[in-house]
Amino acid sequence: MTELFISALATLFVVIDPPGCAPIYSSLTAGASAQQRRSMAIRSVLVAAAVLLFFAFLGKGMLAALGISLDAFRIAGGILLFLIASEMVFEKRTERRNSRAQEVASKEIEDVSVFPMAIPMLAGPGSIASVMLLTSQANGWAERSVVLAALAIVLASTLVALLAAGPLMRFLGDKLEAMITRLLGVILAALAAQYVIDGIRASFSL
Repeated sequence: MTELFISALATLFVVIDPPGCAPIYSSLTAGASAQQRRSMAIRSVLVAAAVLLFFAFLGKGMLAALGISLDAFRIAGGILLFLIASEMVFEKRTERRNSRAQEVASKEIEDVSVFPMAIPMLAGPGSIASVMLLTSQANGWAERSVVLAALAIVLASTLVALLAAGPLMRFLGDKLEAMITRLLGVILAALAAQYVIDGIRASFSL
Protein backbone atom coordinates (compact mmCIF):
# COMPACT_ATOMS: atom_id res chain seq x y z
CA MET A 1 0.00 0.00 0.00
CA THR A 2 2.78 2.41 0.94
CA GLU A 3 4.71 1.73 -2.26
CA LEU A 4 1.57 2.17 -4.34
CA PHE A 5 0.75 5.46 -2.62
CA ILE A 6 4.27 6.83 -3.08
CA SER A 7 4.38 5.73 -6.71
CA ALA A 8 0.95 7.23 -7.45
CA LEU A 9 1.75 10.45 -5.61
CA ALA A 10 5.10 10.90 -7.37
CA THR A 11 3.71 10.07 -10.81
CA LEU A 12 0.66 12.31 -10.58
CA PHE A 13 2.59 15.18 -8.99
CA VAL A 14 5.20 15.13 -11.75
CA VAL A 15 2.68 14.79 -14.58
CA ILE A 16 0.16 17.37 -13.35
CA ASP A 17 3.06 19.56 -12.19
CA PRO A 18 1.44 22.05 -9.76
CA PRO A 19 4.53 24.34 -9.57
CA GLY A 20 4.72 24.42 -13.37
CA CYS A 21 1.05 25.37 -13.70
CA ALA A 22 1.42 28.32 -11.32
CA PRO A 23 3.28 30.69 -13.72
CA ILE A 24 0.92 29.83 -16.57
CA TYR A 25 -2.10 30.57 -14.43
CA SER A 26 -0.52 33.76 -13.16
CA SER A 27 0.04 35.04 -16.70
CA LEU A 28 -3.45 34.02 -17.88
CA THR A 29 -5.18 35.81 -15.02
CA ALA A 30 -2.95 38.87 -14.86
CA GLY A 31 -5.84 41.29 -15.47
CA ALA A 32 -8.38 39.54 -13.24
CA SER A 33 -9.37 40.52 -9.73
CA ALA A 34 -8.41 38.43 -6.70
CA GLN A 35 -11.93 37.01 -6.45
CA GLN A 36 -11.97 36.08 -10.15
CA ARG A 37 -8.58 34.38 -9.89
CA ARG A 38 -9.75 32.43 -6.85
CA SER A 39 -12.99 31.27 -8.49
CA MET A 40 -11.23 30.26 -11.72
CA ALA A 41 -8.60 28.32 -9.77
CA ILE A 42 -11.26 26.37 -7.88
CA ARG A 43 -13.24 25.73 -11.05
CA SER A 44 -10.12 24.54 -12.90
CA VAL A 45 -9.29 21.95 -10.26
CA LEU A 46 -12.89 20.75 -9.97
CA VAL A 47 -13.24 20.25 -13.74
CA ALA A 48 -9.88 18.47 -13.93
CA ALA A 49 -10.87 16.24 -11.00
CA ALA A 50 -14.13 15.29 -12.72
CA VAL A 51 -12.32 14.37 -15.95
CA LEU A 52 -9.63 12.33 -14.17
CA LEU A 53 -12.17 10.52 -11.97
CA PHE A 54 -14.17 9.63 -15.08
CA PHE A 55 -11.16 7.88 -16.62
CA ALA A 56 -10.14 6.39 -13.26
CA PHE A 57 -13.47 4.57 -12.90
CA LEU A 58 -14.44 3.95 -16.53
CA GLY A 59 -11.06 3.82 -18.25
CA LYS A 60 -10.57 0.09 -17.67
CA GLY A 61 -14.00 -0.68 -19.15
CA MET A 62 -13.23 1.50 -22.16
CA LEU A 63 -10.01 -0.44 -22.77
CA ALA A 64 -11.87 -3.74 -22.54
CA ALA A 65 -14.52 -2.52 -24.98
CA LEU A 66 -11.79 -1.53 -27.44
CA GLY A 67 -9.99 -4.85 -27.05
CA ILE A 68 -6.87 -3.28 -25.54
CA SER A 69 -5.05 -5.20 -22.82
CA LEU A 70 -3.85 -3.49 -19.67
CA ASP A 71 -0.28 -4.55 -20.45
CA ALA A 72 -0.43 -2.86 -23.85
CA PHE A 73 -1.79 0.27 -22.19
CA ARG A 74 1.02 0.15 -19.61
CA ILE A 75 3.60 0.11 -22.40
CA ALA A 76 1.87 2.87 -24.38
CA GLY A 77 1.33 4.96 -21.26
CA GLY A 78 4.95 4.50 -20.23
CA ILE A 79 6.16 5.67 -23.63
CA LEU A 80 3.85 8.70 -23.47
CA LEU A 81 5.05 9.59 -19.98
CA PHE A 82 8.67 9.19 -21.10
CA LEU A 83 8.08 11.68 -23.92
CA ILE A 84 6.61 14.12 -21.41
CA ALA A 85 9.60 13.57 -19.13
CA SER A 86 12.06 14.27 -21.95
CA GLU A 87 10.23 17.50 -22.72
CA MET A 88 10.48 18.50 -19.06
CA VAL A 89 14.21 17.77 -18.92
CA PHE A 90 14.88 19.81 -22.05
CA GLU A 91 12.31 22.51 -21.09
CA LYS A 92 10.20 21.91 -24.20
CA ARG A 93 7.04 21.43 -22.13
CA THR A 94 7.46 24.80 -20.41
CA GLU A 95 8.00 26.54 -23.74
CA ARG A 96 4.87 24.96 -25.21
CA ARG A 97 2.79 25.87 -22.16
CA ASN A 98 4.01 29.48 -22.28
CA SER A 99 3.20 29.80 -25.99
CA ARG A 100 -0.25 28.31 -25.39
CA ALA A 101 -0.83 30.77 -22.56
CA GLN A 102 0.17 33.69 -24.78
CA GLU A 103 -2.18 32.53 -27.54
CA VAL A 104 -5.09 32.27 -25.13
CA ALA A 105 -4.29 35.60 -23.51
CA SER A 106 -4.06 37.29 -26.89
CA LYS A 107 -7.66 36.22 -27.60
CA GLU A 108 -8.74 38.03 -24.41
CA ILE A 109 -10.62 35.05 -22.99
CA GLU A 110 -11.86 36.03 -19.54
CA ASP A 111 -12.58 32.62 -18.05
CA VAL A 112 -9.64 30.26 -18.55
CA SER A 113 -10.71 27.74 -15.93
CA VAL A 114 -11.92 25.03 -18.34
CA PHE A 115 -9.59 25.77 -21.26
CA PRO A 116 -6.66 25.75 -21.13
CA MET A 117 -6.23 25.27 -17.36
CA ALA A 118 -8.45 22.25 -16.58
CA ILE A 119 -8.08 20.75 -20.05
CA PRO A 120 -5.39 20.09 -21.22
CA MET A 121 -2.96 21.53 -18.65
CA LEU A 122 -4.25 19.67 -15.58
CA ALA A 123 -6.26 16.84 -17.15
CA GLY A 124 -4.17 16.25 -20.24
CA PRO A 125 -3.09 13.06 -22.03
CA GLY A 126 -0.30 12.40 -19.54
CA SER A 127 -2.41 12.73 -16.40
CA ILE A 128 -5.29 10.75 -17.92
CA ALA A 129 -2.91 7.96 -18.93
CA SER A 130 -1.32 8.02 -15.48
CA VAL A 131 -4.66 7.74 -13.68
CA MET A 132 -5.77 4.87 -15.89
CA LEU A 133 -2.44 3.08 -15.43
CA LEU A 134 -2.46 3.43 -11.66
CA THR A 135 -6.07 2.36 -11.21
CA SER A 136 -5.60 -0.58 -13.57
CA GLN A 137 -2.70 -1.79 -11.41
CA ALA A 138 -4.76 -1.46 -8.21
CA ASN A 139 -6.30 -4.68 -6.90
CA GLY A 140 -9.59 -4.04 -5.17
CA TRP A 141 -11.15 -0.93 -3.71
CA ALA A 142 -8.54 -0.60 -0.97
CA GLU A 143 -5.67 -0.04 -3.41
CA ARG A 144 -7.86 2.05 -5.69
CA SER A 145 -8.69 4.27 -2.72
CA VAL A 146 -4.97 4.76 -2.15
CA VAL A 147 -4.56 5.95 -5.74
CA LEU A 148 -7.53 8.29 -5.42
CA ALA A 149 -6.10 9.65 -2.15
CA ALA A 150 -2.84 10.43 -3.95
CA LEU A 151 -4.81 12.13 -6.73
CA ALA A 152 -6.73 14.19 -4.17
CA ILE A 153 -3.49 15.34 -2.53
CA VAL A 154 -1.98 16.35 -5.87
CA LEU A 155 -5.11 18.24 -6.91
CA ALA A 156 -5.24 19.96 -3.52
CA SER A 157 -1.60 21.02 -3.91
CA THR A 158 -2.43 22.22 -7.42
CA LEU A 159 -5.23 24.39 -6.05
CA VAL A 160 -2.87 25.84 -3.45
CA ALA A 161 -0.29 26.54 -6.17
CA LEU A 162 -2.87 28.30 -8.36
CA LEU A 163 -4.21 30.38 -5.49
CA ALA A 164 -0.68 31.41 -4.50
CA ALA A 165 0.58 31.69 -8.09
CA GLY A 166 1.77 35.30 -7.83
CA PRO A 167 3.71 35.09 -4.54
CA LEU A 168 4.94 31.60 -5.43
CA MET A 169 6.51 32.74 -8.69
CA ARG A 170 8.20 35.67 -6.99
CA PHE A 171 9.59 33.27 -4.38
CA LEU A 172 10.80 30.53 -6.73
CA GLY A 173 12.13 32.57 -9.61
CA ASP A 174 12.76 31.31 -13.13
CA LYS A 175 16.04 29.49 -12.43
CA LEU A 176 14.79 27.52 -9.42
CA GLU A 177 11.60 26.60 -11.26
CA ALA A 178 13.63 25.30 -14.24
CA MET A 179 15.82 23.23 -11.93
CA ILE A 180 12.82 21.68 -10.16
CA THR A 181 11.15 20.92 -13.52
CA ARG A 182 14.22 19.11 -14.83
CA LEU A 183 14.63 17.10 -11.63
CA LEU A 184 10.99 16.02 -11.74
CA GLY A 185 11.44 15.13 -15.40
CA VAL A 186 14.25 12.69 -14.58
CA ILE A 187 12.09 11.05 -11.90
CA LEU A 188 9.17 10.75 -14.30
CA ALA A 189 11.44 9.19 -16.95
CA ALA A 190 12.45 6.47 -14.49
CA LEU A 191 8.81 5.80 -13.57
CA ALA A 192 7.85 5.67 -17.25
CA ALA A 193 10.62 3.16 -17.96
CA GLN A 194 9.33 1.01 -15.11
CA TYR A 195 5.82 1.04 -16.62
CA VAL A 196 7.22 -0.18 -19.94
CA ILE A 197 9.32 -2.90 -18.25
CA ASP A 198 6.31 -4.11 -16.23
CA GLY A 199 4.12 -4.16 -19.35
CA ILE A 200 6.68 -6.18 -21.36
CA ARG A 201 7.23 -8.63 -18.51
CA ALA A 202 3.51 -9.27 -18.11
CA SER A 203 2.90 -9.52 -21.86
CA PHE A 204 5.60 -12.12 -22.42
CA SER A 205 5.30 -13.77 -18.97
CA LEU A 206 8.95 -13.02 -18.16
